[in-house]
Amino acid sequence: MQKWHHIFHKSTGLSPYVWVVFYILPFYFIFRSSSPYQVVSGILMIAVFFVCYVLSFVSKGWLVYFWTSVQILVSITMTLLFGYMYFALFLAFFIGNIQNRVGFFTLYSIHLLTTIITINYELLSRNPVFISQLPFVLVSMIAVILLPISTYNRNNQGKLQDQLEDANKRISELVKLEERQRISRDLHDTLGQKLSLIGLKSDLAGKLIDSNPTQAKAEINDVRQTARSALKEVREMITRMRGIRLEDELVHIQQFLAAAEIDYVLQGNPKLSNTSLITENVLSMCIKEAVTNVVKHSNAQSCAIIIEPTRTDLIIKVKDDGTGIPGNDLYFKGHGLQGMRERLEFVNGCMDIVRDEGTTIVIKVPNAFKHPEQEVTV
Repeated sequence: MQKWHHIFHKSTGLSPYVWVVFYILPFYFIFRSSSPYQVVSGILMIAVFFVCYVLSFVSKGWLVYFWTSVQILVSITMTLLFGYMYFALFLAFFIGNIQNRVGFFTLYSIHLLTTIITINYELLSRNPVFISQLPFVLVSMIAVILLPISTYNRNNQGKLQDQLEDANKRISELVKLEERQRISRDLHDTLGQKLSLIGLKSDLAGKLIDSNPTQAKAEINDVRQTARSALKEVREMITRMRGIRLEDELVHIQQFLAAAEIDYVLQGNPKLSNTSLITENVLSMCIKEAVTNVVKHSNAQSCAIIIEPTRTDLIIKVKDDGTGIPGNDLYFKGHGLQGMRERLEFVNGCMDIVRDEGTTIVIKVPNAFKHPEQEVTV
């Protein structure tokens, strides 16, 4: 339950001055009575009602339903004795703030039933005070029916909005975590081997510097070249982190395959106008990894990249005519396949491997298809 002192500006949607009228009205009805006993009992019931009203907002568990039941009894008594039925509006608002679904519908049904019965009894008994305010009674009856439901739905909508904000925060954290893991994988793949090689060659040069200075000098030159190569790859990795289009990556892939003397075939349009940059960046990295595997491990003569956009998905195939990947546990054999699958899972994509007269890696990611009439020309 929310705090009772927040009800005006957060939940009711009504001006506080309207509620002040309902605070004052019961005293007007009470002091119309000529019996001092009724006046005293009416004032006590008003005090009991508002005390229970505040307690019901600040209580938890079964106490909420106990205080609400007392309020319902007071509301019925005030209607029967003084013709004042507007406490039903307070109850209608409060019941709408009950978060438990079963508790809400139970109290809503009880309150609605008792209000209808009480109004009908007053009409049948032809209470002149009650008859004189019949238009207001009808309006109040409509509020008793609609106000709890509208308040309940509005609170649920606010709760869902809060959950959505929490989910967005978690997604943001997961994006950061995935980015850290991706950078970790890329750094390991890019620098791990070369730094190990630099360390080994530096140790070897230190051992040979006295016994074989010429060889030590050659090792130092290799260290220098390896360091420059590692620096170049780090710069390329940073460039990829900034985002690279598939169209640009395919130009590098074509040059890479040409240097390896592997025929390059491209089918489909590499301009992905309906794909986000982060998805396109993941696709570029996965295709580069797949082509690298083709060059290193397949002994292929040709490599084809097939781009097949559909209404819901973007399918990209990397097909070669090589020897294929041996074994069944493909994702545990190296070749960067596990890293590719993890990257694709980050953008809700998937990957499959087909081995038939070579190897075909099938990559699928969600695609936002646009109808031609939806495109706007500026």
